[in-house]
Amino acid sequence: MIQTQLYIDGQWQSPVDHGTRAIVSPADESVIAQAAEATRADARLAIAAARKAFDGPWRQTTIRDRARLLNKIAGLIDRDAEKLAHLESLNTGKTLAESRTDMGDIAATFRYFAGLVASESGAVNEAPHHVISRTLREPVGVCGLITPWNYPLLQAAWKIAPALGAGNTVVIKPSNLTPLTTHHFTQLVAELDLPPGVFNLVTGGAEVGAELAESLDVDLVSFTGGAFAGESIMKAATGNFKRIGLELGGKNPNIVFADADLDAAVDYALNAAFFHAGQVCSAGSRLMVEDSIYDAFISRLAERLPRIVIGNGFHGETQMGPVQSAQQHEKILGMVQAGIAEGARLVHGGKRPAGDVYKKGYWLEPTLLADVTADMKIAKEEIFGPVITAERFRSEEEALRAANDTPYGLAAAVWTRDLDKANRMSRALRFGTVWVNDYHPYFPEAPWGGYKASGIGRELARIGLDEYTELKHSYINLAPKAMGWFGA
Repeated sequence: MIQTQLYIDGQWQSPVDHGTRAIVSPADESVIAQAAEATRADARLAIAAARKAFDGPWRQTTIRDRARLLNKIAGLIDRDAEKLAHLESLNTGKTLAESRTDMGDIAATFRYFAGLVASESGAVNEAPHHVISRTLREPVGVCGLITPWNYPLLQAAWKIAPALGAGNTVVIKPSNLTPLTTHHFTQLVAELDLPPGVFNLVTGGAEVGAELAESLDVDLVSFTGGAFAGESIMKAATGNFKRIGLELGGKNPNIVFADADLDAAVDYALNAAFFHAGQVCSAGSRLMVEDSIYDAFISRLAERLPRIVIGNGFHGETQMGPVQSAQQHEKILGMVQAGIAEGARLVHGGKRPAGDVYKKGYWLEPTLLADVTADMKIAKEEIFGPVITAERFRSEEEALRAANDTPYGLAAAVWTRDLDKANRMSRALRFGTVWVNDYHPYFPEAPWGGYKASGIGRELARIGLDEYTELKHSYINLAPKAMGWFGA
């Protein structure tokens, strides 16, 4: 059985009170690990170590040093990619194929930020000949990074790479449900010659996250997760007006017009909703289809759903694994039943699959609820599971109005052969990412984040590095002369 520890000030150690938490497989509910369960006391030790490192030797590292560090980390991820992918699937339930793809994306993220960091030089401003005026970007300081359970190491990489690349020190807290890949990643970091305290790992529950948000010695907190926890972090961060980055999920419309390529649109509607059993913040669970093709579209989806192979993520034929936890399982089933009570039509799914193999674990059939209307709860609230809700619309204006009528604004997709319509919709949809005739692709070079309740700030791209820096104007007068203005 896997045993994990905390990593604080360059040392592996047990929590102050020696607490542990059982980590459970979502596929069969077996205990796969005992993880160190940190408390506020451990978080304070980690923060103090990060503060000392930032105020000490780490401030002397150069841009080239940090770029080389990120490239070394990418190389170690490549080396241990299969081990990391295995741990990710074991802990989350996703297919091994998905986890392997994640590891490639994680290494690419570190290499992208390595290249970006290496190109940093600051800007020289126009000034008199005896003045050197520069705009500099400097590290924020100690960064508290809080990551979610659905993409544990990918979301960690999106934060760790720019944070270290910009010259900050880090205290990372993974979800207490899925700490295994972040723990192994920390083992990789421990192989490198970093000053103690630059990188710290504390695994634990909400009190650890609260300490990171409240501590006056933390200069920035970046959180990916639910809106309720994000609200708490935002309030706690006011203690020292620390910088915050919040990615809080979404209710993402996948809008199909009658002139779309229907074969592709049907196929991608399944991809949008069922990768990682729908446990994706940008999942296209809200399907919106133009009235004239609605019935045919629903029929084609209904034909495909029973053929989706549900099973253990380590089996090569598996297309969709379980959801991550008992709590998530119950929440999704409850939302499906609430949708049916509101008048939605259950086309397929909505229950645990039949068979002895599915009696243990958090299994759900891929589910389709048709005839949903925009005023229903399931059309407005994030389900975060393998469920598609299907609505019909009759005009571009109606589709746009309904799609934007949500407190969220993370991602959306539009399917049409009309490029003018595609452009109009892309511009008018209030979402951080809008795909046309595709769903789910992202690149390290493109920003990620949302409007409204989907969060604050952006990850990835140039702005993802800027989030971890402070701007400074450096003004040096090389030939000061008395002005003789006051009392001369």
